[in-house]
Amino acid sequence: MPAHETPPTRYYHDLVRGFPPMTGKTVFITGCTSGTGLVLAKTCGEMGARVVMLNRPSERADRALKQLVDTGADAVLVPCDLTSFDSVRAAGTMLRERFADSGCDVLCNNAGVMGLPDQATGDGFDVQMQANHLSHILLTHEVWPLLEKAAELRGEARVVNHSSGARGKPGQELIAKYLQKNGGNLGGDGFPSLAKWARYRQTKLANLLFTYALHERANARAGNRVKSLCAHPGPTDSGLQAKTTKAGGTGLFDRYILARTLKAAHSVEDGAAGITRCCCEQGVESGAFYGPEGRGQGGPAKLLPPERNPGGEALLWKESLAATGIVDFFG
Repeated sequence: MPAHETPPTRYYHDLVRGFPPMTGKTVFITGCTSGTGLVLAKTCGEMGARVVMLNRPSERADRALKQLVDTGADAVLVPCDLTSFDSVRAAGTMLRERFADSGCDVLCNNAGVMGLPDQATGDGFDVQMQANHLSHILLTHEVWPLLEKAAELRGEARVVNHSSGARGKPGQELIAKYLQKNGGNLGGDGFPSLAKWARYRQTKLANLLFTYALHERANARAGNRVKSLCAHPGPTDSGLQAKTTKAGGTGLFDRYILARTLKAAHSVEDGAAGITRCCCEQGVESGAFYGPEGRGQGGPAKLLPPERNPGGEALLWKESLAATGIVDFFG
């Protein structure tokens, strides 16, 4: 398939027709200016949910909001830059003030960056790890009271994380240095640029392990009704590849990875099927993981076997709380 040809959507529309209405629910989504996040935002809006779009301020963010509003959706934009812990905390404060009465039924930690150069954020962490994982665990902590409020009012709430086939094989090792203040010192910019993809793989593994770690710790609390779920999109023509190239992903190995992904890619709607099931489908269970069955291949989003790694989950929880300064996650 030529890289410019848009793959047909095969599964998504039939899937969504089976979901119940979301009227009266509030959904927070990160990274929804385009790609799977925007598909999810539109779907939730069409089903009657209030959609809170958590994006870095930009013209793209404004255009995405307008797309939802123009269709009649109840949507608002809350500024949130995932490369800055201060921005995430400011967004958390704003969200707790604006949605104290209604709560948050679904927090979808969707945003992600891929294959970026070895750079430190202003907080000192690898830009991929902070944007893809660390800021999402901080945001989840910031809005936890809203999740509990929605669960109290309507019976349950959900945290949904977005992983990737790049997470590696089940049992893949999570390495502490990638979660620590080592931004700019992890390598990956020189030929053959393998290390940038190792850093990306660690972030996507972190997304899945965070899901399991949160599931265990939340369920240990009496009366918990906040579910923790995860999905991966399979190879998806979401526009993320173009952003990678723009950010400097032009090496031989970079081009190989991106071309291989696009060759096997399914549509952005089909890529969004996993997170949409997690966010919208009735009766999903905490700890569930959804996505295409084949590694590196597209397909319908199905319930996948768990990929548990207790040691990695414990390491992730310890290092992530230390990195973000969270003392009591549920406090």
